[in-house]
Amino acid sequence: MNTLIVIPARYGSTRLPGKPLAMIAGQTLLQRVVRLAQAAAGNDPTIRYTVATDDERIASHAREIGAPCVMTSPDCPTGTDRAREAMEKTDFSADFIINLQGDAPLTPPDFLTAMIGSFQKEPCDLVTPVTQLTWDQLDKLREDKKTTPFSGTTVTFDECAGFAHWFSKNIIPAVRKEDALRVQSPLSPVWRHIGLYGYSRAMLERFATLPEGQFEKLEGLEQLRVIENGYKIRCVPVDYKGRASMSGIDSPEDIARAESLIAHYGELLS
Repeated sequence: MNTLIVIPARYGSTRLPGKPLAMIAGQTLLQRVVRLAQAAAGNDPTIRYTVATDDERIASHAREIGAPCVMTSPDCPTGTDRAREAMEKTDFSADFIINLQGDAPLTPPDFLTAMIGSFQKEPCDLVTPVTQLTWDQLDKLREDKKTTPFSGTTVTFDECAGFAHWFSKNIIPAVRKEDALRVQSPLSPVWRHIGLYGYSRAMLERFATLPEGQFEKLEGLEQLRVIENGYKIRCVPVDYKGRASMSGIDSPEDIARAESLIAHYGELLS
């Protein structure tokens, strides 16, 4: 089985133009994400990675740091579309394609290898990582949603087979008899979705042709298109193991937060 890790990297960003080239604690954002892909690939010849961009400035920087790069259309509406075009333009016949967000520098590489291992064991349409929240983490998510209701996505799934029931910006499931559950375990029954996607080649080729789903529009969650069109998403449980957790870099404030987390927790890679 061959795996291609695609790192979509656009120069254009409303809140942070040129963000792949932004410096974070001495390294560019793109450099940090490329190193994550390199760590996941290791010396395995069946795993390759590439940067996918529509801007020569980013392509030039990719060459400077020794990263493979393909030029993609500036008209790609999403990172998924950019990943599909990159897959088609590489000379590597991949069975499994991971869309590694180019603005997520604190993604543990073992999350990627867990996705690869899950697909290799049992191929499916799409694979994505999830992490179980402690009660303290759930309390914080609830508090955050009072001011930013569309921050953080939760998921319900069959914990035996792994297949997702639903994803939502609301916190799911609702929890009855919570006081009793808190006594039984430090872990809540709520799982948070991590925005990484691994596609079978057939699913990635098909995705752009699928009609946008009703609930995809309402929730603003692209992965619901897969479920609404009758395909399956397998959730892969992962654990941060005390490492820093952060979503994408979208503003100067996010850069400052990332640098603060790195200073506190240390570098993800030595």
